[in-house]
Formats: sequence, structure tokens, C-alpha cells
Amino acid sequence: MPEVHDNPDTWVAEHIRRFEETGGRPRPGVNDLLLTTRGRKTGELRRTALVYALDDGRYVLAASNRGADHHPAWYLNLLADPYVTVQVGTESFAARARPATAAEHPHLWCLMVSAMPDYAAYQEQTPRKIPVVLLERG
Repeated sequence: MPEVHDNPDTWVAEHIRRFEETGGRPRPGVNDLLLTTRGRKTGELRRTALVYALDDGRYVLAASNRGADHHPAWYLNLLADPYVTVQVGTESFAARARPATAAEHPHLWCLMVSAMPDYAAYQEQTPRKIPVVLLERG
């Protein structure tokens, strides 16, 4: 089994640890998942913790990077290789990731802001349009 490297950000690494300790429920009332991508530069497996929403059976993510002016590494990784592993609760599964289309984005963005109101503030902090990502099993 290849080694998986957790997000080096201290807050995210702690979140991953709590996720594992609680069986995938580190924050009551918030839907969290673990996303593993393949590093676009290193080819190594990279894992991060993210908030998700559901839309018609698909998992929805926001590539907010907490309002930074650049996309998060996990988003750039899945653009290079859309085949990812997702863990929700104690279940892990393969998925294919893709950015939402321009037509899909408004609805999905509202869904993500409903799931995590901080996303609205993050969008105000950055000139980039925060991408929304869809994860589909398979």
C-alpha cells in the first residue's frame, strides 16, 4: 500500500487526526470528508480534510483555500489527475473529480455556503472565483 502524506498545515493535520479518532465525525453538525489526491509534481498520495455538501448523490467541495489568492494544492492535483480516494465516515471509495461548469457553479456555490457560511467571507477576501468541485463515485 503506498504511503499517504497528510496535509502539512498544522490545523488540517489535526483535523485529519480528529476525523480518524471519531470515525469521521470530528465536528458535530458539519459534513467532513478526507480527500486523497496524487501530487501533480511528486506523484505521491496527498490527503486533506474538507467540508462537503451533497447534490443529487454527488459530493460537492469548495476549493476556498480559506480565501487565499491561489488555489489549494489538492485542487491543482485533481486537475492534473481526477481519480481520487474519498473517505466519508469509515467508508472509503474511489471517485472521479471535476470542477463544476459555469452553469452548475451558482447552485453548487449556494449549497456550499449553506454548509459552511465562512465560504462567503472567503470569496470576498480573494479576487479569484473559488472553484466548486464535484466528486462522483467510480
